[in-house]
Order: sequence, then C-alpha cells, then structure tokens
Amino acid sequence: MKPSAIYERLVGGIGQWDFTGDFVPCELLLTGEAAFPVLVSPQKQVLIAVSQFGKGRIVVVSHEEILKKPRFSQFLQNAVDWLRPTPGALVGVHRSLDSLSELLLRAGTKVQPGVGLIASIGVYCIDAYDDTQAKALVQFVKGGGGLLIGGQAWHWSYQHGVDKVLFDFPGNRVTSVAGVYFTGNAVETGVFKVSKKIPKIPLTVTHGANLFHDVELLMHGVTELDIVTGGIPSHLLVHGVLAFPLGLDGSLCCFFAAARYGQGRVVVASHEGQLCAPKLARFLLNAVNWLDAGRKGVIGVVASLKGLCPILSQEGLKFQVSELRNDMSVYCCSAYSDQEADKIHTFVAEGGGLLIGGQAWYWASQHQDRAAVAEYPGNKILNHFGISILGMNIKANKYPAQLPMEHYHFRHALSLFQSHMDKEEPFQPPLTSWLPRLGQDCSAFLRIPAEDCPAYNSLHRILIKLLHRTGIPRVSKQCPVKSNSKEAVLLSLATELSQNITDCAALVQKPGDRICVPPSISRITVEIDGTNAGGTAWRSTGLYLPDGSTAMITLPCTATSAGLQVQIGCHSDDLTNAKELMRAPVVIRKCQVNCQNQSVSCLWGGLIYIVVPGGSQLGKVTIAIEGAIKAPFFRLGETCKRQWQTNIRHYPAPWAELATENLILTVPADNIHDVENPEPLLTLWDQIMRAIATLAAAPAKFPRPERIVTDVQISAGWMHSGYPIMGHLDSVKEMVNVEHMRTTGLWGPIHELGHNQQREGWEFPPHTTEATCNLWSVYVHEKVLGIPRDKAHEALQPGCRKERIKGYLEKGAQLKDWSMWTALETYLQLQEGFGWEPFITLFSDYQKILTIPKDNPSKMNMWAQKFSLQVNKNLAPFFMAWGWPIKSEVPSELAALPVWEENPMKKYIPVKK
Repeated sequence: MKPSAIYERLVGGIGQWDFTGDFVPCELLLTGEAAFPVLVSPQKQVLIAVSQFGKGRIVVVSHEEILKKPRFSQFLQNAVDWLRPTPGALVGVHRSLDSLSELLLRAGTKVQPGVGLIASIGVYCIDAYDDTQAKALVQFVKGGGGLLIGGQAWHWSYQHGVDKVLFDFPGNRVTSVAGVYFTGNAVETGVFKVSKKIPKIPLTVTHGANLFHDVELLMHGVTELDIVTGGIPSHLLVHGVLAFPLGLDGSLCCFFAAARYGQGRVVVASHEGQLCAPKLARFLLNAVNWLDAGRKGVIGVVASLKGLCPILSQEGLKFQVSELRNDMSVYCCSAYSDQEADKIHTFVAEGGGLLIGGQAWYWASQHQDRAAVAEYPGNKILNHFGISILGMNIKANKYPAQLPMEHYHFRHALSLFQSHMDKEEPFQPPLTSWLPRLGQDCSAFLRIPAEDCPAYNSLHRILIKLLHRTGIPRVSKQCPVKSNSKEAVLLSLATELSQNITDCAALVQKPGDRICVPPSISRITVEIDGTNAGGTAWRSTGLYLPDGSTAMITLPCTATSAGLQVQIGCHSDDLTNAKELMRAPVVIRKCQVNCQNQSVSCLWGGLIYIVVPGGSQLGKVTIAIEGAIKAPFFRLGETCKRQWQTNIRHYPAPWAELATENLILTVPADNIHDVENPEPLLTLWDQIMRAIATLAAAPAKFPRPERIVTDVQISAGWMHSGYPIMGHLDSVKEMVNVEHMRTTGLWGPIHELGHNQQREGWEFPPHTTEATCNLWSVYVHEKVLGIPRDKAHEALQPGCRKERIKGYLEKGAQLKDWSMWTALETYLQLQEGFGWEPFITLFSDYQKILTIPKDNPSKMNMWAQKFSLQVNKNLAPFFMAWGWPIKSEVPSELAALPVWEENPMKKYIPVKK
C-alpha cells in the first residue's frame, strides 16, 4: 500500500483526536524512509506514527493511555486491521493492556488477552516500558508480524537522564529499528483536527541525545584529516536528524560523516581510498571502535578494502575478509553496489556498525540525466541513514580536525532559514555564512524523488509553503541576486521543487508571481525529425511554454518507447556556483516520454523541444501540443518570407530561432522583430557552416545542427562551446547583422564552433585547447567573410606575432609556455607554408585511424610525422624549434624527405658556428 492509502485507512471514521484528560504524551522522533506520522500536534510534535521493518508493520503511540481509552477505539481498530499480516490473524495483548483487550473484543476483533509473544498471533500489543522481549519483538516484526506499542519517555528521562532516552529507553530498543523513537519531550494536550493528508514531519526535533559525545569519541587523538589519498572525494550531504558531519572543508562541504540509526551506527567516507589510508589510521580505528559499540566482535571487510586490514591488525582487532554476515559487529565496504542494501539496512537497524566509502562524481558524469543523490548505488544504502554521496567533487587536501557539531548541518540550517523567513527577521551569523551551502544542498536534496515517501515529501511540502508565503524572488540583469542571499536560496528551492511537481503553477501563488504571457488553449500540430545519426539532438517545435504553465503533448504510440524527452527551455547552463545570479540557477525542464499524452510544466517557461537520442530511427513524428504559444522561427529554404514578414516574426513568445541546415541560432525575439528578410543572414551562416565542415573534413550536412543560444548569464567566459554553444545577449548583434559580420567579423562564435570540431587524436591539451579551434576562425574569416587574419583579430597582426615568437624562444622554447596564440602560431606557419589542404586531409585521415596514442608526446610525434609525409618535407627541425618533444627516431625516419628550406623558424634561431 502507498503511504497515503495507509494513512487514509488508519484515520478512517475518526472525527477528531481528543488528547485531553489526565495523561501527558511524549513527542516521537522519526528517521529513515519508512516512518511517517499519523498525528502531529499544532506545535508540530509527532504523537502517533507508523512504519515498517522487514516484512512487518508497526504503529507507535505516544502514551499507553491511548491504547486504553474508548475514545480511541476507532483508531485502535483501524490500526490492528492494518497491522494484521492476514485478515483473520489473532491479536495478542500484553497483560498490562487489559483495557485494550476489552475495546477490541467489543469491536468484534479476535483477541488473545494477557499473553506473551506466542507463535499463534499475528499482531501483538504492548506498552513501551519493558525491554525483556525487545529482541524477540524485533524478530517478530521482521518476520511479518504487526506491533502496536505505546508509552511515554519523559518520566523515564527524569530518572535516567534525557540524553539516555533515545538509545536506552526500553521502547526504543524495539521501535527504533523501524525509525521511530520515543523522546523525553512532553507534548501539550488538546483536541486536534484529523489532517486531510499525511501530516508533515518536523524539520528538527530536540531529542536530547548527546551526539557531541559521539563526535568526541570519533575524533579522539585526531589533529588532522589528510584526505589526499590518490582519489578525488565527493561531497557528502548530511540530512538525517541523527546524522552529523565529522569533516568539513572551507566551503562547508562534508567529507566524513556519521549517523545513528535504530540500534546501530554508520560512518561514511567520501572516497573508498580514505578507508585504507595509513595517515588516517587513528580516525579509522576510532570509527571502527565506535561502530563496534563495545561488543568487541568480528569486523567484516570486503575484498576491495583489504588495505584496511593492516590498520586493524595494529590495534589487535578481530577481522575477516568477507561479505556481510549477521554475526559480524562491524561491516566495512565501498559504496559502488546496492545489492546488499536491504541486508545492510537491517544489519544496522539491529545494532550493527557500517563503515562505508565511495565517490559519486564519476557515476554522475556517466549518468548526466539521472540524479546521483537518488540513483547512485551507494545512496540506495545511505539515504536511509540520512547521509548521501553527491555527484560533485571536493578538493583532496589536509584539513584540521574539528568538532563540528556547532557547525553547518543541512537540516538545522534549513530550520533556521525557515524561522527567519516566517518571522521576517534579519539574518544573523552563522546563517549568513551558511546560505550559499544551504542553497546548493537544498538543490541536491530535492532531487530525491518525494512521491510515495513521506520522509522526503514532507520536506517538499514545507518548502512549497515557505515559497507561497515569500514569493519567488525577482531576478534579472537589472535585479541581480547575490549567491550568499536569502533570494538565492529561494531561487534554488523554487527551481528544484518545480522539477518534482506536475503543475508548476502551484508554486506561483503570491501576487507578482503571475504568468507573463497567457498560454494558448488551441491544439497545435508540429512535425519533428525523429531520425538522428549524431549525438543527442534537440528538435525545435517552434512553440513556447509561458512561465509556470503546463502543456499537454500528444505523441504517436511508436514514440513512447524510443527514448525521447520533452525539454522546456534552451538555457542549459547551471549557474549554481555563480557569485551573482541574473536568472535562476537552472531554468530548463526535461521529462522522459513514456506515454502518449505527456503533461509537462516549467516554472521559468521556455521554448519546447523534443530531445531525440543518437541512433534513433523514428523518421518524421507528428506531435500535438496544447497550452503553448507560437514562437518566431525561420528555417532557410522552408519558411515563407511573406508569412515571416506578416505573421511569424510577430508571434508573442519572447525567444526566436533562426535555422540553417547545420546551425540554429536562439536569440531574444526583440532582436529579430525588425528583420524583414532573414534569408541573406542565414545564407551567410550556411556558407560559414559549410566552410567549417570543409576544414573539419566533415560531411556537408552535420549529423545534427550546431546550436548557439544566447542567455543573460552563462556559466563560463564570454561564450563557451558545447551543445549548445552558449553566449551572452550582447553577442546577438554580431550574429544577426550581415553588415557587421562582413566588416568586423565574428571571431567569438567561430572560435566556439571550432572548439566543437576539435578531436582528441590531434589535440594536445592543455596547450592547444584554446589554439587549434582558432584555425576555423582564421579559415572562415578569410574564405567566407573576406577578412584577412591580421584584421580578424588584433593578436594576429604581424608585429604581435613576431614578438610572441621571440618571447617564446627567449624563454627557451618550453612547452609549458606553448599555448593559445603561441601554439596557434605553429599551425599558422604550417598553413602559410603549405595551405589548408594538408590540414583537411589529415583531419580526414585521423577519423579513420583506429589506434591513436593517449599521451601528448606520442601524439605530437605522430602529428609531426604525418604532416611531414603529407607535404613531403622533413618538418622535424621545425617542430623541434618550437620545443616539441620529438623522439630521435622521427628525424631519422623523415631524413629522406626534402628539407623545408622556407622554414619560418630559421630566422629566429642563430646559426651555429
């Protein structure tokens, strides 16, 4: 059953919760992913909760009197019915709850009163004050039984200490395995409403447990945490109530963390190499001893972490290289498999210790359309305990050992943020310094799917309510937002929440957040090309979805299993790390097409695309879209010029696209409203793209058209390459004005298009990264625009070139100085000596070579040799003059070729006497 259905079943027939009278309940604390509340007081304290463990179920109430009073009989009947493993299962009731036996018998429930835990019962009811049967009760639930348990722990705390309640109170020795804890906090009684849906779980609970003592034990004798172990660590997100950081860098990124869960404990490292590092031995031994909790049991170590064994040996600890077994005290493993996830959850809940490590950034790089925080294998284990390994890396460095309980914790920071926003109070330290990290961690946490998981859904609802009260901040070039501001956090919240709800209009409920352009109610039919021989391609629909609107997209049944996606928006740069924002950090929305009628919404609006995977063979696909408006779109050779002049250029969408066979420009619609005829502009761009293909030895028609998208803010530089190429709005004028292009040129866009033509086989990064791309800039300016190289860019004026060569040679012609313009000079000298044809031929040849070295020296020797053979000249002296690491055998192999008498480097190198 889904949690919502369970909740409805438990509160069925209940008009109100009457908690008046002579009993004082205690607050319950919920952890993990299975537990959720049935009743939360107006003071946001949980009074009744349910959970599951193993094959069984559990209902926890915050005072045993709830199990005895007739006014709760409807709820008790509902609870027992849900707890039953089979409809007629016998209900056993402990002798301390005779009143409950009478209530259930009166309701017609088959009850065995006054019994212990016997084999014939399916549900057992007991108070929370006796732990003599704790282990048996845990096994009873684990095997499929239902447990109804009630009690309060505030009185117990007076005698034993509030700091002992969470882990020593008798009832918690049972309920904690399912993520429910009694606390020593008393709750104000009253008559409470029955919530229409599952109540929200409080962000934080004052539980009284002394986790700081755990930190002291873990960090005892540790003065430094040196995580330079040969691997790149990931950032850990600590989001559980009973989870806490152990190591933070200067940006508050966590690299070691720990947690309590059930009766067990967990320690997490941000890279598995840290678990075998001798320099971290003291910390690792502390961790293992803390995880063992005094049992002095066997420590299991998976084979991939055998490097940990010598460290354990020096302490005389018992260990075995083995997979997880129930008789182990501590289990040490990496985070790269989730095959044992359920087994590990149970092991920890019942008292085991888990030492686990791994990084998720590599997984994230290989699964860019998936959320590492939810789908990375290790997180299917760790999210349950309130710690996640994020798909981003942090710097491996030496960090001072701290006791960071006073430091940043995601849940605590979010609670403070909410409190300040609710009270409209000015932010104070430490929250002011936490805001950038809080915004990024919110973005990460909200990528965990919340549907059917109250633990996550609850937090989503809290944040949606917060956004409703505050409104979504305005952000623009005229109204920028600093990254260390409350507005930046709210933008991150709005962005991520919008990715997880069907109708983004639900977030836009404050005056001023209204949709700027009304959507169309008509059904518009478009056709896209579903065949794609290149990389993943965006197919334009010519339609735009207004901010916060929802579109219904209808596709043929053949398209529902073809891996298509609907994408709203083209501004794909993630600005999460920007110091200042001129737009929200992420403004596109992607949805997988898995049904014929696909509903898609986007908070920020955007042009609508169908994303077609590489290798698709769908052919032409007809798509119907409701809820969108038309955007200006002109395709060279297809769009009617008269329709453009009279209608298309005036369509209401704020963004427009101009397309040739090999390029699509995305620009603000305001920039093209006055363009009477786009044909001359696009004809010139068509010539440019054909020239780019010629030099690259690529087919005249690209497998997918290149895209250049302009944006108010991008993630790096003035422009950057990729799919799409991204540029600032100020670059529009040089891309849509033919006169400007022919007289001044457009170095930047061609530079980025050149980047997209670079290939690993003949690239020598980092030296040529910003150099060889400019071959296309020079080629296009001279061949298409008629602008010579010395006019195309001031860095290519003759005087600049000579001075650059001299300066490079005076420093000793060292490769560390051979980059950008200096490196480009090498290639320009070859071009000026032999023309463009050798480049075109070699670029073609390289596409056919199956085995190309990976290291720069070998690749450079290969290029020198091939270029020499191509032009029938011995170019070894030329490349050696540039400081290339030419191997001795290459000059020997080229010695039979004619000398390059015109070698331009001769005049810079003094003749030896």
